[in-house]
Amino acid sequence: MEMVPGMVADRPVVIFSRSTCCMSHTIKTLIGGFGANLTVYELDEIQNGQQVERELQKIGCKPSVPVVFIGQQLVGGPKQVMTLQVKNQLAPLLIRAGAIWI
Repeated sequence: MEMVPGMVADRPVVIFSRSTCCMSHTIKTLIGGFGANLTVYELDEIQNGQQVERELQKIGCKPSVPVVFIGQQLVGGPKQVMTLQVKNQLAPLLIRAGAIWI
């Protein structure tokens, strides 16, 4: 598990995604809708995508995409992100991470 920490370091929001995944698209659209400064890694398009996906699975991400890190902390998948949104906790988390300014 050496790649993922380096990929999320010093980035306010990181989303591990697949370009063909509709839930990945939904989460990217939701977080991007806040105007968030986000980094997206499309695992089906990057050279070491399969290795990254295995690392995500080892840390408990099932399914392995989409996976969201905010402020270098694992938030989880779509269920966790949508729960934060419904509870009005997503925007404050993005603000604390420096991903958005209001």
